[in-house]
Amino acid sequence: MFFRDNDKHKMPHMHAFYGEYEAVFTLGGEIIAGDFPRKQAALVKAWALIHEEDLNADWTLALNGEETFRIDPLR
Repeated sequence: MFFRDNDKHKMPHMHAFYGEYEAVFTLGGEIIAGDFPRKQAALVKAWALIHEEDLNADWTLALNGEETFRIDPLR
């Protein structure tokens, strides 16, 4: 999460990287900027939907200057 670029995207979001690809996703897993391969975007979306509550909690913590917690990857 890059919460300090909130002025640019105007909503809670996360950045994902895959090889030379980078995309910005909503916390619900929708692409709002960038480009990402379809299969990997589907994995990001699945992960985001599974962890949507955790992502929202981390976003709030980050905006309040508090330490965020680690969210497990897909297995």
